[in-house]
Amino acid sequence: MLDFLARRRSASALTLAAPGPSEAELADLLRLAARVPDHGKLAPWRFIVLTGEGKAAYAAGLEAIAAGREDAVKLTAKLGKLKAPPMGVAVVSSPRAGDIPEWEQLLSAGAVCTDLLHAASAMGYGANWITDWYAYDDEAKALLGLTAGEKVAGYVFVGTPSEPPAERVRPEAAALTSVWSPTG
Repeated sequence: MLDFLARRRSASALTLAAPGPSEAELADLLRLAARVPDHGKLAPWRFIVLTGEGKAAYAAGLEAIAAGREDAVKLTAKLGKLKAPPMGVAVVSSPRAGDIPEWEQLLSAGAVCTDLLHAASAMGYGANWITDWYAYDDEAKALLGLTAGEKVAGYVFVGTPSEPPAERVRPEAAALTSVWSPTG
């Protein structure tokens, strides 16, 4: 596990091609992703799977939304990351009212994205967690079927990488770490 985490890299979504996970593998991926810390056992998230004709129709709907915008060319170009991979999973944060703070529920949805990314990589697929304009845009969220109060925590795109994932500069953990002391 430690070796896996030390080598973990995201594959570029633009390099993800077929084949993607089978239905059985997808079921496993979602089951594993749902095993995250979840204070209050609320499951404050849900999955929307994007594949095949459904994914193509969703992309076409986003293109129509983008076409009416001032920066249409830029927004349309960003859809390549959604179109290229054979499969995507929108992880939707759906906070529940109650004693558990919304912030903790949002963090749980982020953990779902991380577990989904790790599980796909562990299965031998390439994966990439993306939030782009269509994760935040009200029309795009409505097209996806989100309800009031829901947010896209991330789109996790999965497929077979056509090239090895590139390494990137990683932060130096020691530079980001301090030890609290009562004397300051």
